Amino acid sequence: MPKFNVSVTVMFRPNILDPQGAAVERALKNQAGLASGVSISNVRVGKVISMTVEGSDERGVQERVKAIADRILANPVMEQYSVEVLEESAK
Repeated sequence: MPKFNVSVTVMFRPNILDPQGAAVERALKNQAGLASGVSISNVRVGKVISMTVEGSDERGVQERVKAIADRILANPVMEQYSVEVLEESAK
């Protein structure tokens, strides 16, 4: 059975405060010279979970990982997620 590399990105929903993102944004803005010439705003911090999943096809793997994310990887009240099947693993 083929194996697929999968990435699940979990982020706070837009209406949920992200104190870690706000702290990173402040730090970026306070570092004189580092961010000169660019405007930084709306910094959000999340997590990426990567895994190898065995399955018969890409669509089936994606649906299975979505079910896992719904139940285990993300809190649906506060977080949203995206699932990306990156590639089939080398055999």
